[in-house]
Amino acid sequence: MVNHASTGSTNAAPRKPLEGVRIIDMSRLAPGPYCTMLLADLGAEVIVVGGGRAGNPIATFSRGKHFIKLDLKSEAGQRALQRLCQTADVFVESFRPGVCDRLGAGYEALSKENPRLVYCSVTGYGQKGPLAQEAGHDISYLALTGVLGAIGPADGPPSVPLNLLADFAAGSFIAALGIVAALFDRTRTGKGQYVDAAMIDGCLSLMAMHWPVWQTPILPERGQGLLAGGAPYYRCYECADGKYVSVGALEHQFFVNLWKVLFDTEPPDHMDMRLWPEIRERFTARFREKTRDEWAEMFIGKDACIMPVFSPEEVWNQPHITARHATSNALSVPVIPRFGAEPFTPPATDTTDRSDEILAAVGLTAEEIALASPESERNRIPSRTWPPKMTATE
Repeated sequence: MVNHASTGSTNAAPRKPLEGVRIIDMSRLAPGPYCTMLLADLGAEVIVVGGGRAGNPIATFSRGKHFIKLDLKSEAGQRALQRLCQTADVFVESFRPGVCDRLGAGYEALSKENPRLVYCSVTGYGQKGPLAQEAGHDISYLALTGVLGAIGPADGPPSVPLNLLADFAAGSFIAALGIVAALFDRTRTGKGQYVDAAMIDGCLSLMAMHWPVWQTPILPERGQGLLAGGAPYYRCYECADGKYVSVGALEHQFFVNLWKVLFDTEPPDHMDMRLWPEIRERFTARFREKTRDEWAEMFIGKDACIMPVFSPEEVWNQPHITARHATSNALSVPVIPRFGAEPFTPPATDTTDRSDEILAAVGLTAEEIALASPESERNRIPSRTWPPKMTATE
């Protein structure tokens, strides 16, 4: 890996596993920036290339990153990007297939300049196929791959699970996995490679457990079966205060414990689907007798897989969450995963334009930097040095 100067804190801190890895990030919207945030959290130096119609970065995905602007429609801007990529380990982009080639930033061009470069494209439909050039969002990829068709109530339309599954689980995490795997492989081959991270591919993979059981008693249709809300012991119930508890007592021992707490009688055969309507009615009536938090307290230590359903504003005051992530909050999610007993501290967020010093550090002159900048910023005079000096709090 390229041994770049450290841009981290001057305080003594545990070494992060991706320190020394330089990533050039030209991705937009959410999946690519979240992917590179995960890598920045683990120590990678991430340089975000903006300019043109890039717009403002998503603030919550900007921590630990450095920002520059280039006019990639100009030859000077393209040359500057290529010079920067000569010093990089990873390049990430999220445009439709062919766009980066037109910007002088395609895989062939950049890998020729730097054969060790790991190049990752994060797209919805992938680089090839009839839909490769189609527009889409998370819901589009879920719809195409059958995921959306399997989620939601039986008597209503499919439910949209925020944009968690396609954008982040099938997009960001799969891309991060591909990047780290390619970096590891590079230690054996000495060469980088191309990572085609398509969100539809990630969705198809995430359904690995569910494809074989679709239209079987386990998952017969949307909203039915063991895992989709049809089973009375794997769903949510309203409580006396209008809040909800989640019930996940799939296994026999958990169902027995659940039944004993609720009714203190001999439990029925919970796998007999003919009994499900009656069990559901009894659970519905019983859970409405107490508040959510009363039920949560009652089930602590009972091994019945009962948990209160918290709204987002409640989560960060939950005792287990605060015990495990004492310094995290809604605006600063924890660094994941942990390496050892203690989590890494999230890096600072600073979206200052550092074009001058970063580009100067890779050998561009002041004139070249000015020519490579977006037209509206070409009168700037390079002044600072790279890497920046960090204070102890950063």
